[in-house]
This record gives sequence, C-alpha cells and structure tokens, in this order.
Amino acid sequence: MTADWNLLIRGALVFDGSGAPPRREDVAVAGGRVAARGPGLDPARAERVVEAGDRWLMPGLLDIHTHLDLEVELAPGLEESVRHGTTTVVVGNCSLGTAFGAQRRNGEDPILDCFTRVENIPKSVLRKVVDRMDWTTTAGYLEHLAALPLGPNVVPLLPHSMLRIEAMGTAAAVSREPTAEELRRMAALLEDAMRQGYAGFSTDAIPFHYLANEPHTDKRVPAQHATLGELKALLAIVRRHDRVWQCTPDASNRVATFLRFFLTSGRLFGSPLRTSALTAVDLTHERNTWRLFPLIAGILNSRLVDGRFHFQVLATPFRMYAEGSICPIFEEFASSRRVMACDVEDAAGRRKVMSTDDFGELFVREWHDAGAVSTFNRDLDALRVERCPVPEWQGESLGAIRRRLGEYQAGRRDAARSAAESEALASFPPVSRDGEFLLHLFRRYDRDLRWWFTVANDRPEILEHLLFHEHMLPGFNDSGAHLLNLAFFDGNLLTLQIAQRQSVERVAHAVRRLTREPAEFFGVDAGRMDPGCQADLVLIDPEALATYDTDANRRMIHREIFDYPQLVNRSDGVVTAVFIAGEQVWDGKDFSPVLGRRRLGRPLTAGHEKVSDTFSSGTRAA
Repeated sequence: MTADWNLLIRGALVFDGSGAPPRREDVAVAGGRVAARGPGLDPARAERVVEAGDRWLMPGLLDIHTHLDLEVELAPGLEESVRHGTTTVVVGNCSLGTAFGAQRRNGEDPILDCFTRVENIPKSVLRKVVDRMDWTTTAGYLEHLAALPLGPNVVPLLPHSMLRIEAMGTAAAVSREPTAEELRRMAALLEDAMRQGYAGFSTDAIPFHYLANEPHTDKRVPAQHATLGELKALLAIVRRHDRVWQCTPDASNRVATFLRFFLTSGRLFGSPLRTSALTAVDLTHERNTWRLFPLIAGILNSRLVDGRFHFQVLATPFRMYAEGSICPIFEEFASSRRVMACDVEDAAGRRKVMSTDDFGELFVREWHDAGAVSTFNRDLDALRVERCPVPEWQGESLGAIRRRLGEYQAGRRDAARSAAESEALASFPPVSRDGEFLLHLFRRYDRDLRWWFTVANDRPEILEHLLFHEHMLPGFNDSGAHLLNLAFFDGNLLTLQIAQRQSVERVAHAVRRLTREPAEFFGVDAGRMDPGCQADLVLIDPEALATYDTDANRRMIHREIFDYPQLVNRSDGVVTAVFIAGEQVWDGKDFSPVLGRRRLGRPLTAGHEKVSDTFSSGTRAA
C-alpha cells in the first residue's frame, strides 16, 4: 500500500508558533508540507515514523539579523545556523549586501570595501565570494538564490550602501550628494526591488563603520552620507509597499537618532512604516541606558505617533573577542582606526602604524578621554585574557596583570610567577596609565593576545525584561559576521532557555516571538506549522536545553569554505532534529548529505499573506 505521508512525528509537545499553550499531538508531512496535525494519527499511513518522546516540536526558527549573504554563496546549506534550529535567515542588513552582485566597476571593489571592516571579514575570504558573483540586478539575485541548493530560506533586504554605489559609484557615494538623476535612479531601483518582493530596505548610521579600500579608509560606508531628504524619499517607497526599514543608531548623536526613528510614524507620514532597529541593550558601562529603549519604542508605537517599531534584542550577554587591537570597538578611536584599516592578515602594516610616537600618544589620550563616545567598558578588570604567550595570564583580567606590572616596576621582582612572566613584565617601558599598558601589549603580541569582554546584557533579569517586552523582538545575532570576534548562532535557543526557566506558557510565547511574529512583521511565508505550510520543523530536547551553557560551547574552528578560522557555537544534542521542506537535515550530531546539495529552502519574498499589525498601537503580541 502506498503511504499517504512521507513522515509522521508522533507524541511531541507541539508549540505551533501561535503563542497558545502547547499540545501533545502528532504531525504528518507529505510533499514537503504539513499534511495533518492532531492526536492519534495512524502511523501505518507514513513511510517514516519519528517518536518524539518528551521532545518539543515547533516551526523552524527565524534569525532576523544576519550577514550570511556571503556564506550562502560558498555553503548554501548554512550549517552553522541549521544546527541551532534556524530555518529562515534575513540578509542584506546594515545597508550591506549582495543584491547587485559584485559591483566591480572602474577599479572599485565595493563588497571588499564595505564588508571588511564593518563586519570584520578578511579580504581573502570576501574575494572567494565576490569572484563567484555573476548577477548584476536585484531580479538576478532572486533568480540566483532560487537556483542555489539552499538549506534555510533566505529573506533579502535591499541595502542602502549598495544602492548608492549602484547609482553613483563608491567614490561619489562617499564624497558628494547625488544628482537629481542619481536620486531618481536610486528610487527606481528600490521600487523595482519592492515590486520583486524584497522584504525591506536597510540603512546604517553607526558612526564606527568605515570603508577598507584606499583611498577611502577615512570614509564611512555610503549609507551614512545620505541626507535626511534622500532617506525620506527612499523610505516613502518602502512605506507605500508596507515593507520593513531595518536601521541602526548613531551612538554619537542620540537625539538625532531618536528623531530619525519618528520616520516610522503613520501620524506624520500618512501610514506607518515597519521599523526594526538595532538594538536594545543593557550596557555594562552605562547602567541605566536600557531604560530608554522601552520608553522610546512606547512613544513611537503610541496611538499619537502611530508607529510600527521594535528594537531587536540579543538573548545573551554580549561577549566580544579581540586579537590584539583587532576588534570592532577600536573603530571608535581615531588612532586605532588607522590600525583597523589594515587587513587582519597585515601584521606588518599594524606594526608600522603602532610604532610611531604620534600614534601612541593619541591612543593613550583617547583611551582615557571620559568624554569620548564609547560602546564598551574601558575598565581593565572587565577585559579578560583567553590566549597569550604567557601561560599565567590566560583566564586573568588585564587589570590583574596591570597591577602585577606595577609591583614589578616598583622593584618587586617576585611579582613575576615564572620566567615567561618575568620576561614579559621586563619588556614594558615605564607605565603610569592603563592606555600605555594596552599599547605595549598590542605592539608586542598583536594577534597572539586574544582577549574578551562583555559589552552588555550581563544582568539576567533586565535581559529577560527586554527580550519579552512588547516593543522588542529577539534578534541581532549577527550570524555570519565578525569571524574572529562574535558567535551568537545559538541566540534563538537562548531565548527559549530563558523562557523555559519561567514556565511552559513562557516557552509558547518565546516560540511565537521566534517564528510567527518575525515572519508576519517581515511579511514572509514562514514560522507556521498549520496544514499546507512548508514543513520547516525543529525538535528540541528540553532537558538538554535547560543545561546548555553557551559560554562553554563556543569554539574557534577552521572553516574549510573560508580557509580561515571562525568562532562558532556548539549546541549539539539540544536540537535533536531539523526538517526543512520535510527533509531531515540535522539529527542532533550530524548533517544529512542532502543539506547544501539539494534545494530545500527558497528565497522568501514579501506579500505571501496579509501582514499583521504586530507592534501597532492597537494590536499587541500575546
């Protein structure tokens, strides 16, 4: 007898993404779609039966802030996302992306220019991607994605920096305003992309995002050179199509950022603009800043303003790693910005920059400038060594090492605990300030000194408050970016873990916020498991989830696709099965051979269904 279903998952505790309490039931899959749901489905009708036991079953999770535009070209299975239960990713964030292909014209190389420093991806890795690009239009990009053997579904945004480059060229886009004709071309290209189904438009205002190619290493990415008039004109198109504006703040001008957020307003502009902003955080060095995010979003979503606005929230302490001076935070200082302009492999270039007296003087002055805009805690006790040539330093704070140096330079030679530490401390010139201490470390050890610190979200109760606030949405995992510095591929699992500590009802709420809510906000066909929906499904072991330790499960591995190291997460055993279009691609330990070889996911374009008014003033998420 021919089976009716390809797959039957029996007896799972099903969280369907609606926010309703879970139910114990069976889910049948046929032809890549959910065929039936309910208790007691007949296993004789299925080719394959999976006994769920005590596991949770839910729709595949969405990662709404990624920079996987690049990796998807080399490894379309996107294994590092799939293993954590992610089956849909949003790309084209922060004004950067590949919607227009390589855009190599007139000696310019925009992908390398924009991504290298902003996302801390070496040029050697980027070239592997750019050399493969053969499309030149937004329509061509969608066709290209549809032809790839995608694992997860891909939701594209149109990136503003690349749009300006397409209309003006890189040099002009960072040196002058567009002509009337260039602005009309930008508008026409954006209009085309919205009609083609791009989910939205991304811009950027983070003041530390710089280009990487000469002669523009002192220039910020093109999106930041747009006038308010240009931004309004382009967002009018996004608003008319009811798509999403993904935006970032200008930390150096918080008032201007707040006012710019009012572009979400339906009261001021005729209809509300869906806006997804980076990012609500509890900064370790500004203990009350977190209170502003609910307040701002509440004002913007009020009946008076009539916005459709949320902040994205990272569901874990924001731990950032550095190798010597290679770290995004050092784009904040004019001195170290010159070091960051060197490619990550260019150790000689960094040494040359850092060896000059004027560099050292400026770096020390900027490190101690209490009035400088800063996104991180400059207390040396908050900075910890992970790896270095001095074994005793590993695991210690830089503050502890700095104090030991002070004792050593005061004549206490027994402060050194080994010959290696004695040699290291003896190499320092006289040090009276923390900045001088750091400068010597960077000059002497460069990338051999790997260290880390927590930028934000170290207080669990405040993180949970932000994560489940009605005007926030889990996101900002930054998957695919900062190969050496960040790893939050498991961010969605951490949202579930936080919810699990409260109640099963909280888990149901969390599943909704990771599936149906973002899918509806971006207007795409994902995040559901009703009959007829594509069978993107995830099985999770709740006991393994409860004991999972993200900090203990970060790994630096060599990625063959990049021929380069990357910091990743390993949650093996938490997610015990991932199905995309009904095909199992992950079993908790290994990937299926079909992942990245057979087309399972698809490019998701906006407009599959009526988009709900989540985050509106009248309708609130459960």
